[in-house]
Amino acid sequence: MGKSKGKQRKQVTLPPELPPEITEDEIEVSDEDLQFVDENTDYAGFVSRLDTHSITRQVTRVEGLSEDALEALYENRRRKALEQKENERSVVQVDPVDALPVKTLDGEVYYRTFSQIAEVAENEEGNEDKSIVKLTKAERRAKLKKSKKEAKKQGKELAKTEEVLPTQQEAILAEVKEDLMVEETFESKKCKLAELGMALLADPESSIKSLKEMLQFAKDGDHSIVKLGMLSLLAVFKDIIPGYRIRLPTEKELEMKVSKEVKKMRYYESTLLSAYKGYLQKLLALEKRPIFHHVVVRCICTLLDAVPHFNFCESLLGAVVRNIGSSDDVVRRLCCATIKSLFTNEGKHGGEATVEAVRLIADHVKAHDCQLHPDSVEVLMSLSFDENLGKPEVQEGNNKMKSKKYKKRKNIEETNQIQGNDRKKGKQEMMAKMKEEVAADYKAVAYTPDVEERKRMQSETLSAVFETYFRILRHTTQSSVASSEANGSTTPGASGAHPLLAPCLSGLGKFSHLIDLDYIGDLMNYLKRLASGGSNSDVSAQKVQNLTVSERLHCCIVAFKVMTSNLDALNVDLQDFFVQLYNLVLEYRPGRDQGGVLAEALKIMLCDDRQHDMQKAAAFAKRLATFSLCFGSAESMAALVTLKNLLQKNVKCRNLLENDAGGGSVSGSIAKYQPYASDPNLSGALASVLWELNLLSKHYHPTVSTLAASISCMNTAQNQVYLSITPQQAFINLSLEQESFDPKFSTQKSNNKRKRGTGPSTLASINPTSIDENEVSKKLGRHFMLLRDIKENERLRGELDRTRSSLQLYEEYKKQRKSLKHKTKKSKKPLPVN
Repeated sequence: MGKSKGKQRKQVTLPPELPPEITEDEIEVSDEDLQFVDENTDYAGFVSRLDTHSITRQVTRVEGLSEDALEALYENRRRKALEQKENERSVVQVDPVDALPVKTLDGEVYYRTFSQIAEVAENEEGNEDKSIVKLTKAERRAKLKKSKKEAKKQGKELAKTEEVLPTQQEAILAEVKEDLMVEETFESKKCKLAELGMALLADPESSIKSLKEMLQFAKDGDHSIVKLGMLSLLAVFKDIIPGYRIRLPTEKELEMKVSKEVKKMRYYESTLLSAYKGYLQKLLALEKRPIFHHVVVRCICTLLDAVPHFNFCESLLGAVVRNIGSSDDVVRRLCCATIKSLFTNEGKHGGEATVEAVRLIADHVKAHDCQLHPDSVEVLMSLSFDENLGKPEVQEGNNKMKSKKYKKRKNIEETNQIQGNDRKKGKQEMMAKMKEEVAADYKAVAYTPDVEERKRMQSETLSAVFETYFRILRHTTQSSVASSEANGSTTPGASGAHPLLAPCLSGLGKFSHLIDLDYIGDLMNYLKRLASGGSNSDVSAQKVQNLTVSERLHCCIVAFKVMTSNLDALNVDLQDFFVQLYNLVLEYRPGRDQGGVLAEALKIMLCDDRQHDMQKAAAFAKRLATFSLCFGSAESMAALVTLKNLLQKNVKCRNLLENDAGGGSVSGSIAKYQPYASDPNLSGALASVLWELNLLSKHYHPTVSTLAASISCMNTAQNQVYLSITPQQAFINLSLEQESFDPKFSTQKSNNKRKRGTGPSTLASINPTSIDENEVSKKLGRHFMLLRDIKENERLRGELDRTRSSLQLYEEYKKQRKSLKHKTKKSKKPLPVN
């Protein structure tokens, strides 16, 4: 019986475990299933009425076993499953890469666990230790302690690594959160600025308090927000600033009772003025920081250009003038453009800002000892002055006299009449007073001052301008003399020594007609010293060096402009300037000096003057002809135009075109020509001949050759046609930028003109055509393609010649080798036996 029971127990098999129960939250049901169940509730309603417990009991039952025995079997199976899971957790799996696979006898391949590898290693070590030496108890204890310490260290390191990983993740998450917060705050501040600005532009009077809120953004820690705040306030102030200066009410005016509208307007104006003042203070404070410099300068220049009439204009002018000579090109150009706009648009401010700006520029030049960028003084060229300010005074004086006479006559008539009602008289007096007050207020607000006020402002402006110019001239002479004494003999033409001299001379030339006659003598002395440079001609005067040829020529031009504008000052001798021009023509270099300045000097000093001394005119004609041989077509053309003008005005100088023995027919007081003389009156040019024209008639440029041929064909008659072109126009027409050669204008055409023997003709038909850049580029492309093909052909020919020569050498070598072989064969043949 016992055996049969045991067999029955062994044969009992439990059904498989049911799947684990899933909560309703984890179950995902699609919308289609829900829709289907809702539509078919009659068919799917039985599911909700199912008894799950009875179904489970029916599935898990076993025949022949009671419920208690079946529960015990299930409990046993659960316990074994838990033990197996614990054993699997305790075993560390080894990566298949770190352990070799094991193949069983059945052919299955598996990877051993860490515990199995450790057991095998311990068994091997134990076997080795047993085979070698048996450890004592003390050694075993020490070994156990050591292993425990190592295990503790490993545990600590693992704990540290586990702590470090979450801390790094937390730090990265914190950084990401900070970045997101910064972006959100930036966007929110931008939106706030936009809202405040739009509210102010829509209704300034009701939203005037928002200006203070917008000013708070200028104190933000984010630089981008500060820049946006400055630019937003700039746009707001440009729009809401009134067209008049705000005058705050006095204490007496505040005590008076006024209407609500007046109080509201006073509050609006005071708030606007205080906010504008705070804005300017913030701009001037941020100007010193490089990161905000560009934005601040742009804001200041825009405000000054838009509202030069408003309060605190002096602060804006000071900031702009400080940066007018900045080394930063963007800042300097912006400030110069603002000052020029201020000078040209005086209707916005009535001229007061112009006077203040010119004073500040004069002080700025003085403070920096004339060592500034040329643009800082060149802006003064944009000034304009009225020349007929005295005429309206006479008309106003006549009107005043008429009004006085009319008033006297009216008073006489009123005295003759019967005295009327006193009430009417009082009303008339009050009306007259009110009209006078309104007229005074209108005059104070209006930007167009009367004639006397305008004349006073323009005289102050002009005096400040000439003060600046004379300071630059004095500084140039003093610094040049000091440098020449310190360095000994310096080479003239050092660049950058006097940066403000060129704009100063240009300004003096433009405003020369406004210079007072009392200062013309001093001005001419300064110009004479500067034009002399380091030449040996002016021994008595102090030598001024470090000036370029263009600057010295410019001094001569200014001197002649001053004299032509002030014809009353006839006691000044200009002979020294002619001497300087005579010497500077030889010192001119095309790449170093400005050809336009030389052409202007030739026009003003030699062409515009009516008559010259015969000896001086001949000397200049000879020197200009020599000059034309040495330089380019543009300079040669300007010199030849001046030469022809001199020969047309001085009839006797045309004897230089004759080819008599011993020179010209009129030699003058000096019998021999001195080409290196420094004074044109001592050169003896009348004793020479203009043989240079023969060479110039063969010039490579057809325009120059044609003009030289026409000059050489001039006769001694006085009825000559004067040229309608100036040296400046000739230089511009033939400058490098506009110079082009017309292929139709060949040398045969010019030779035909010479054969005709026609007299001088105008240069209007000789002017070169305009440059066609496409044609020039095409021609240059073809030219360089041809050159490249020629070089390529030369290279290929060289290679071909080398290969031919090598082939020839090889063939000769073969022939020599064959001949040697033939000779050796002949030598080896046996001799015939007799």
